[in-house]
Amino acid sequence: MSEVAEPIRLVHLLRGLTVELDLFGAEFAARNGLHPTDLRALIHLLDAARAGEVVTPGRLGEALGLNSAGTTGLVDRLERLGLIRRERDSRDRRRVRLLVEERAMELGEGFFGGLIGDLVAAMRQFGPGELDTARRFLTAMAEVVAAARER
Repeated sequence: MSEVAEPIRLVHLLRGLTVELDLFGAEFAARNGLHPTDLRALIHLLDAARAGEVVTPGRLGEALGLNSAGTTGLVDRLERLGLIRRERDSRDRRRVRLLVEERAMELGEGFFGGLIGDLVAAMRQFGPGELDTARRFLTAMAEVVAAARER
């Protein structure tokens, strides 16, 4: 295989993985009466919580590319479903932060837990150095895509 063909092959493999993960997420959304944007919002909120970051409705809307009205509708919908809650920031009472409810985590674990377990099991066939390379590769690819979205 040529030096040019191999990177293109990897791009196609990344695209295929992305499609499979998107289809899997769409199934979760459909089973739980969610819009795909609802799922992206929940993922963003969970990732932020793991990183110790506070997410306000404005930051969520910005992250998802939504206007104020769209963000309000999204937050209202997720709150009605019992998946998130609004909470006043203890340091700045004017600021509202968004928190994921336990119900959302349980739904996610019930649906995605098996897949995550299978992914972790598949990773065991790779050594620490290979996994580090994969992590650096995937991080670089995500940064390239994020930069392309900002252009």
